[in-house]
Amino acid sequence: MGRSLVLIMLAVMAFSRCIICMATPVEERSLLETGEFTLDSVRQSLTGQEDTIVYRLIERAKFPLNSRLYDQKYELVPGSPVTLIQFLFKQTEIVQAKAGRYLNPEETPFFPENLPPSVIQDRTYPVFLHPPASSVNVNNIIWDVYFNKFLPLLVKPGDDGNYAATSASDIELLQALSRRIHYGKFVAEVKYREAPHEYEPLIRAKDRNALMNLLTFKKQEEMVMRRVEKKGMVFGQYVSLNDTESTGKYKIDPSLVSQLYEKWVMPLTKDVEVEYLLKRLDGEQKQVP
Repeated sequence: MGRSLVLIMLAVMAFSRCIICMATPVEERSLLETGEFTLDSVRQSLTGQEDTIVYRLIERAKFPLNSRLYDQKYELVPGSPVTLIQFLFKQTEIVQAKAGRYLNPEETPFFPENLPPSVIQDRTYPVFLHPPASSVNVNNIIWDVYFNKFLPLLVKPGDDGNYAATSASDIELLQALSRRIHYGKFVAEVKYREAPHEYEPLIRAKDRNALMNLLTFKKQEEMVMRRVEKKGMVFGQYVSLNDTESTGKYKIDPSLVSQLYEKWVMPLTKDVEVEYLLKRLDGEQKQVP
């Protein structure tokens, strides 16, 4: 009974923080509401999402690894085969689904099975994505990369027992990363609409490599890497009233932000773009010349 009460308290604390972070930033909401999707407007949204990701990286770095959250052997959830982070994440998504989070096509759940319907029935979004392709979901890959590859690089080892705040930080950061990576669906749709004659033959041929080459812009990727590293420096600096004082130390390693984008965020975004495009012609009849 004691452990169950602790779990309930942890869940409530995580929910209260994650629910607050559900609101879509103003500039991104207006993009959906106006339906004015262009490559420039989508890139502008991605640039804004960088700020959210960097701030949430800084927030997660406040806590040590707290590995008990992620290891099933500790049995922090009595009678359940899941880890504590899985339990808290699932419960968070259930609450957020009821509040309408996943009516938004920019949001992709990590645990989509058996999510309840939204109690908000009058909230609608413009249909921009091609419906058969909009279901692309790589959150299982994001989950694996985050916990097994990236998180040990971001935080210090150790356990401070602050599981509620740590799990809330994990959930907020993972949702921000998921949102950014799955925005590849919007990027792919914009690019397809701008040049369908370039994409359709490759889609029909199921040529993944050619699609990936067509979607890749090295100069743009290098610019993004430089920008997010600079944001890591600016947002992560320690502020002092003495303007002449500079320690050269940051709350997170700025180069790690660039590495996150180079090794995982941008490649996974392009994977989403390719998977989306491979389904882009599903449900459409081939026009006979």
